[in-house]
Amino acid sequence: MELEHRFEIPVGIDTAWEALLDMERVAACFPGAHLDRVDGDDFSGSLTVKLGRRPLTIHGSGRIADRDPATHRARLEASGTSAKDESNAAVLVSMTATPLTLGRTAVDLVTTLSITGRPARLGRAAMVAVGNESISRFADCLARELTGRPAGGAELVDVVNPDDVAAEMAAGTSTVEATPSAPPSVGVRRVVGGAQPVDALQAAGVPLLRKALPAVLGVVALVLLRKIFSRRTRDRDDD
Repeated sequence: MELEHRFEIPVGIDTAWEALLDMERVAACFPGAHLDRVDGDDFSGSLTVKLGRRPLTIHGSGRIADRDPATHRARLEASGTSAKDESNAAVLVSMTATPLTLGRTAVDLVTTLSITGRPARLGRAAMVAVGNESISRFADCLARELTGRPAGGAELVDVVNPDDVAAEMAAGTSTVEATPSAPPSVGVRRVVGGAQPVDALQAAGVPLLRKALPAVLGVVALVLLRKIFSRRTRDRDDD
C-alpha cells in the first residue's frame, strides 16, 4: 500500500530539512516510536501500535538511504518483526521538502508499506486511518518542537494500489531521484523516548464500524425473526 501525505511546518527550509533528517527528533515525535541507537544514517529501534487491548511492537532497523540537500529530497528504508506473533513490516518513505515562504516549508511524504500478520487483518481502511493519525500527530509534534505551534495536522493526498505502483516501477516512471551524501558517522548513540502509540481501533473507528455494521444488523434481524417465529408457534399451540 502506498500513502501520500502533505503537511506544512512554520519554519524555513533549512531548519525543516535538518529536523526531518534528525532521527532522534523524528523518533521523539512519531507515535509509538522508540529509538535504541543511531550510527550515522543507520538506526534501530521499535514501533508500537495499539490493537485493542493488545499492543503490537515491531523491532527492527532502518537507514537514510539517500539524501540530496540541493533538492531537499530524501529516502528512508526500515523493516522489522514482531517476536510475539511473527508480524512483519517493511516501509519505504520518500520525502520532499519545499520552501513556501522564508518561514514556512511544505513536506510531502510518499510511504510504501508492506505488512503481514495481525495488523494486516485490520484491513486497508484501518491501515490508512492509522497512517493518517500517525503522520498528523508527528507533524504537529515536530512543529511544536521547532516553534511552539502545531502544524495543523497532515493531509492525505492519495492512496495508491500496490499493483499500480509495481506497474509504474516496471515502466521506469518513478520520479524520486536523490544523490547519496551521507554525513560521517558520529558514533553509536543510544536514544530513549517517543510519543504515545496510535490506537488502531480508535483511529479506524468509523471504517471498522461500517465494516461490522452489516454483520451486526444481520445478527439482530436473525434474533428478531426467531422471536417472531417462536411467538407465532406458541400462539398456534394455544389455539
